Amino acid sequence: MDLEYKEEDLRFREEVQQFFREHLPKELSEKVRTRRHIEREDAVRWHKILAKKGWIAPGWPVKYGGTGWSAMQRHIWAEEYALAYAPPTLSFGLNLLAPVLLGFASEEQKQHYLPRIYNAEDWWCQGYSEPGAGSDLASLKTRAEREGDHYIVNGQKTWTTLGQHADWIFCLVRTSTEGTKQTGISFLLIDMKTPGITVRPIKLMDETYEVNEVFFDNVKVPAANLIGEENKGWTYAKYLLGHERTGIAAIGNSKRELQVLKRLALRKQSNGAPLLNDPQFAARIADVEIELMALEMTALSLVADGASSKIGPEASLLKVKGTEISQEISELLLEAAGPAGLAFDPAYLDGETEHSASGDDDLAALAPHYFNLRKITIFGGSNEVQRNVISKMILGL
Repeated sequence: MDLEYKEEDLRFREEVQQFFREHLPKELSEKVRTRRHIEREDAVRWHKILAKKGWIAPGWPVKYGGTGWSAMQRHIWAEEYALAYAPPTLSFGLNLLAPVLLGFASEEQKQHYLPRIYNAEDWWCQGYSEPGAGSDLASLKTRAEREGDHYIVNGQKTWTTLGQHADWIFCLVRTSTEGTKQTGISFLLIDMKTPGITVRPIKLMDETYEVNEVFFDNVKVPAANLIGEENKGWTYAKYLLGHERTGIAAIGNSKRELQVLKRLALRKQSNGAPLLNDPQFAARIADVEIELMALEMTALSLVADGASSKIGPEASLLKVKGTEISQEISELLLEAAGPAGLAFDPAYLDGETEHSASGDDDLAALAPHYFNLRKITIFGGSNEVQRNVISKMILGL
């Protein structure tokens, strides 16, 4: 792949930067910069701004609202998006469910669900993990039994991110017990307002309610909400996880956080000099920066080879290294902050106060940020499992 920026690439970067300057609300970018909590209305507001521009779904086919950007343009977009401190988009619909719909849904289903995702009419969440089926997802037990033109769903999902906000959930359900664990699983779309669904929040280490338990008690779901073929859901699940693991790599965010780390290490003192001048600390920053550069080149080469349309086990490489880099940068940020980084002010993070009680707004969220990122090497398929995928599917071991 030619990684040199061409003149049209530079013009595109300028266009993207100008868009963020003119259309990204400053109060939203400031929330992201200070790591304060993004509310549902914040996310939807930003989503609709991007949708109006036609830039909300760069990875979709142009026919359904995609941008038609090249691999380099999508790379530039992701980088500038992170550097602008733009709020996250409604990823579960845009980047996880949409590829499954585009690849396996009927045209009628595409015409119904994709515009609603595009216009933020539906907020989606993901119903994969269960108490006994996390990394071993094929062991899921949530049942969907066919009764005429409906399924009756019973069971439980857990770690359902932002399920408290969701209008719909895409679920893996067991429709048959015959064959291996991977067979007999189906991919079902369920309206969260359906009677029999209960959502219970789970408090995380940073005291946020980001994830939930979701219970299904005789939930009646139209059979028309089945995606693809019955009992073929494992194929669709793996396809979706490929997209999820690629996104979890978060290369743009890590490049932004690396800049934050360098600025913090420059202003923090160690033995009368900037911490950035400390040989050991500087070497650790250099190590993670080299790893990040290598990850970015790997991701670009996969996209250039067309892997974005047929993401396979290579996504596991991105997931493992990307999450490790994110965690390493968050650890270095906390170390650079020193004792001041241990302050924890939930009221400030929730937007109830204008400034942190610690007196340093830039450091107020470093500890909860560090603890929150402990999860990323687990979700989307734990890194231990991903190494098994790499060894088997890529190395042939």
